[in-house]
Amino acid sequence: MAQYSKGLEGVIAAETKLSFIDGEKGILEYIGIPIGELASHSTFEETVYLLWNGRLPKKDELAAFNDQIRSRYALSKDIAKLVLEMPKTGEPMHVIRTLVSALGVFDSKPNAIDLPSVRDKALTVLAQTPTMLAYYQHHRKGTPIVPPDTSLSLAENFLYMLNGKKPTPTMAKALDVCLVLHTDHGLNNSTFSARSVISTESDLYSALTAAIGSLRGPLHGGANEGVMKMLSQIPTVDAAEAFIQDKLAKKDKIPGFGHRVYKSYDPRAKYLKVLAKQLAEDTGNKDLYEKSARIEGVMEREKAAKGIYPNVDFYSATTYHCIGLPLDLFTPMFVVGRVGGWSAHIIEQLADNRLFRPSVDYTGPHDVRYTPISER
Repeated sequence: MAQYSKGLEGVIAAETKLSFIDGEKGILEYIGIPIGELASHSTFEETVYLLWNGRLPKKDELAAFNDQIRSRYALSKDIAKLVLEMPKTGEPMHVIRTLVSALGVFDSKPNAIDLPSVRDKALTVLAQTPTMLAYYQHHRKGTPIVPPDTSLSLAENFLYMLNGKKPTPTMAKALDVCLVLHTDHGLNNSTFSARSVISTESDLYSALTAAIGSLRGPLHGGANEGVMKMLSQIPTVDAAEAFIQDKLAKKDKIPGFGHRVYKSYDPRAKYLKVLAKQLAEDTGNKDLYEKSARIEGVMEREKAAKGIYPNVDFYSATTYHCIGLPLDLFTPMFVVGRVGGWSAHIIEQLADNRLFRPSVDYTGPHDVRYTPISER
């Protein structure tokens, strides 16, 4: 007999070899490699290769993969024109969702789902998502477009296109690490959305568009914006404790804390905490980090016993702010990283596909008489 689980909690709906999570022990692995090792030693491009191929690349393989990505940075004339026709008041998550979907309109074979075609299309989306975001940022600010530089890594190139100058090594490394940490995370809501759509034998663009729509929600990827908004409401480091205690007394949720899976410290947050501290000191944002640390101290005292710890969004907010990203580009940067993971799951799903079609527990009435409109 099928058992009902609200929100599908605890239900195993797919098998994967991509990422492993132990929420009780605070473990996250990609293809068996602990996330901390990848964040310390790998790059975003290498991490995507790992997920798409099930192994780390050799030196020549990684060089070829990097070249494939970089050769696709530039937008077609049609997509570039579409970016510049977007309303300047549009929210970037709605804009990037629309533009990723539009890539399918200009693809001569958008519905091809053989694995070589899917990988090829995924490379294009991976390479061009940062370009579309940078172009849109210039469009809405009224500043000149900065074309991509194919000599730069994906993280370096995005910051270069965004700011018109090459980033410092520290800035580029920080963004690259964020992308690595955001690449994959089990069967989260957006990944489930992508796998569910592609299981109908739809197309890559539809699956990624659905995933972006899911990620936008404040209970998913949109939480990092909430963290930054909260930090901006706290005037000083010393005011942080009273602010959080007041929210707890009102039973308000604290952005960046708690996770459906983790009942211990999110391993991604551990790495980001160190990175955020370094960046805050380097960029004159020490108070911002200290507010975060003070909030964490209060929450550890009040909520850690209930398994509520910082999640990936808590310190990613400080990190993104320190590297100069506008608030409403925080979640789109999550998209940039997660495109690699979503695409890996789409490839995995298609390799051994079965249509997702869960049951539903009907709780309504039965045998209700139809009442003619004259009697209602």
